[in-house]
Amino acid sequence: MSIEIKAVKRDVKGTGASRRLRRAGSVPGVVYGGEQGALSIELNHKELFMEFRHEAFHASILNLNVDGKVESVLLRDYQLHPVRNTIQHIDFQRVSATEKIHVKVPFHFINEEVAPGVKTGGGNISHIQTEADVSCLAKDLPEFVEVDLATLEAGHSIHLSEIKLPKGVEFVQLAHGDDAAVVSIAKPRGGSDEAAAETPAA
Repeated sequence: MSIEIKAVKRDVKGTGASRRLRRAGSVPGVVYGGEQGALSIELNHKELFMEFRHEAFHASILNLNVDGKVESVLLRDYQLHPVRNTIQHIDFQRVSATEKIHVKVPFHFINEEVAPGVKTGGGNISHIQTEADVSCLAKDLPEFVEVDLATLEAGHSIHLSEIKLPKGVEFVQLAHGDDAAVVSIAKPRGGSDEAAAETPAA
């Protein structure tokens, strides 16, 4: 999925200028990184928000078109209005084709409804992590990582080391020796075995 964002160079800076931009329906922003210096930009809020609301916008290489010149970038930061939920400011980072990047990628949990721990064990699923930091080249960046619960039993968890990643992609936590749990199924409370144990013998 290729996402292109259009922007224009922003010459006027400062709080007052940014406020005027927002009133006019634009979003102030900046793109930085690589061999070039930071560049102040402005984007159409309506067009930007149409892409911003999609999950892929937050974990994909984006094509940023600034006055006709296209660069590969990542979304790095943004500020939302606390009441209106409009984008107040946005930051992009240029990416290199030859240098690894660190990006938070969402998990997509599949086969939850057929997991033995739920279907026959009556357990409850707990999403311990909903995203994870991965390291890879820009060309290898996945939009999401699937976590398959098809064989997960009650009382068990799936850890980072058990999740299959695309070639060239690795979990940053795992590379640092932290094999954290991602999802688990808790055993149901007050099952038949517990009830039998609590019932006094006749």
